[in-house]
Amino acid sequence: MIKHVFLTGPPGVGKTTLVQKACDALASSGVGVEGFYTEEVRDRGRRVGFDVVTVTGDRGRLSRVRDAAGPPQARREFTVGQYVVDLPSFESLALPLFTKAASDGGDRKVFVIDEIGKMELFSKAFVQAVRRTLDSSCSVLGTIPVPKGRPLGLVEEVRTRRDVKVFTVTKDNRDALLPDILRTLEECVKHEA
Repeated sequence: MIKHVFLTGPPGVGKTTLVQKACDALASSGVGVEGFYTEEVRDRGRRVGFDVVTVTGDRGRLSRVRDAAGPPQARREFTVGQYVVDLPSFESLALPLFTKAASDGGDRKVFVIDEIGKMELFSKAFVQAVRRTLDSSCSVLGTIPVPKGRPLGLVEEVRTRRDVKVFTVTKDNRDALLPDILRTLEECVKHEA
């Protein structure tokens, strides 16, 4: 039985936008929505990093390009391409959301994880929290990157779970996918109760 929905597709194709639209639709139909999504941060038209934004609007830094992140820190630095990941900021905002979702129980609730990507996977606590949430009574709406290069362990784990339906988002289908995503999530939530 399908319990979780994940979107995949190339960067910039509209996965986060679909997640946000699905959250709005679910919330207006009485389904509880918690979790976070990732948003680009731009400065004068140039992408300088990413923030983590909770569905209630709290915001924290996920990463910045090196010159915007400041001088290298004494602690170990995690980087993805030109971006320096701010692990303490990410964990302080994202991890309590998982704890809250687990303590609230999963009835008629969807937990949003946008995304399970290279930056987020530097956090061992995040990896454990994702696994616990997927094994809980809560349904998850999440995003995962398209496989390229060396496989990311947790991403492949999610992709191959029997209780996960993966939608591939493209520029051609992104406007038509929302009803299918919502229908699948509504079925997931119905079986939670």
